[in-house]
Amino acid sequence: MTLHTVILYGCAAAVVLPGVRIVQAEADGRRVSPAALLRVLWRRPVPWTAAAMVAVMTAMAVVQTAAPSVVDHLQREPGAPWWRAVTALLVQTSGWVQLAFNLAALIAIAPVAQRVLGPVRMPLVFLASGVAAQAVSMAGWSPTGGGDSVAVCGLIGALSISHARHPGPGPTRLLLIPAAGLVLCVLGNNHGVGVLAGFVLGAVLAACGRPGYRPLPPPKTSVDANAPVQRPT
Repeated sequence: MTLHTVILYGCAAAVVLPGVRIVQAEADGRRVSPAALLRVLWRRPVPWTAAAMVAVMTAMAVVQTAAPSVVDHLQREPGAPWWRAVTALLVQTSGWVQLAFNLAALIAIAPVAQRVLGPVRMPLVFLASGVAAQAVSMAGWSPTGGGDSVAVCGLIGALSISHARHPGPGPTRLLLIPAAGLVLCVLGNNHGVGVLAGFVLGAVLAACGRPGYRPLPPPKTSVDANAPVQRPT
């Protein structure tokens, strides 16, 4: 294993592990079963914007599985028109592993992001960070490919701002997310662009205090696993 690969895996861990903590914060940091966590993430009122995004990506997964040639018409590739920077988010070009991982990540992150950023700004952060990463890739970093993981990384970058602002154990480690994004950019990996774009957008929303930006409250001290989680939406 080369040093480059080791650094890539380290950066991935620096983004994914704090991202898991962000998701677990919706259950007050308690370790619960995946089914219980999903019930918390998708509790009522249902985050319909997040649900629509998951539905679109699920439909596209079915489409590209049934008609693989669709990928060739939507992915980024050398000499492709500019709009491929958008459509490349809709297809997963690395097979079932990428498809399953990215869809699972979106299911976990999107409802949290909607409750923090709001139903309008959340998809805008997703789109802006994803398109930025795809555009940089088309410019030469990785001319061929596709996937929405770069946009999901953007949501994680934006969410790290909300959680890092709260006192208590763990928030400082969330700053590893933008740090990893910077290292990934140095390595020419497009996920770094997604992370940093989302981080900057989250910082702007936090600084402006615009309606729709809802920082999550600090984790509760209760350890009652059966207690319902109630937060303003």
